[in-house]
Amino acid sequence: MNQDHQDDMNPNSMAETSSANPNLEGDPSSFNPQEVQSIEPEVIVETSNFPSANWSESGGEVADEAQDGEIQTESAAIAQANSALAAQLEDVNGQYRRLAADFENFRKRSQKEKEELEERIKGAALQKLLPVVDSFERARSHIKPDSEGEMAIHKSYQGVYKQMVDCLKQAGVSVMRPEGELFDPNLHEAVMREPTDQYPEGTVIEELVRGYIMGDRVLRHAMVKVAAPPEDSTDSGPSASDSESSPED
Repeated sequence: MNQDHQDDMNPNSMAETSSANPNLEGDPSSFNPQEVQSIEPEVIVETSNFPSANWSESGGEVADEAQDGEIQTESAAIAQANSALAAQLEDVNGQYRRLAADFENFRKRSQKEKEELEERIKGAALQKLLPVVDSFERARSHIKPDSEGEMAIHKSYQGVYKQMVDCLKQAGVSVMRPEGELFDPNLHEAVMREPTDQYPEGTVIEELVRGYIMGDRVLRHAMVKVAAPPEDSTDSGPSASDSESSPED
């Protein structure tokens, strides 16, 4: 009889079997074959000797390396995208700066052109009033009132003349004072030249028609008389004529 059969006959093993299944004890009529079939043997498998453990560890390392590679690829793609966005942002900022500079130049140029246009329009309007001012000045210099009525009329239009001159001053118009100055073609218009030794050559002797300026703009050139060098006063003697000698006989 072998060892397995002895174990089966061992009362201790039978007792353990009886304690594991209480239905085996007592009345044999209470024995249920289905309960015996439901008892599954406990199987203990040692997995330490299988090579699958080492395979799982190496597979995990490969998976980690693959994951690290994917992360590096994604990081490189993100860095490249950031570089592209930074370059695009710099380009947009450059366009904005150039546009802002162009707009600022356009604003300054438009403002300057507007101011120049306003000066030209104002100057053209004031130029039409200058002959009226000349008429008032000629009337003041030529009319000599004798009676009280004439004096009242004289004071009346002289008051209008003064009011007009004040309006011209407020508009920035000023009168030229060219007497004694050197002739300047930008300001003066020479209509006469007078030889004299009392003034240096090219000096304005007299103002014939008054000139006006508005800021740096000439509204009307002053018509002036300019000094010229004096003429030579040495009298030249009569020219010698060829003497005719009578032929001797």
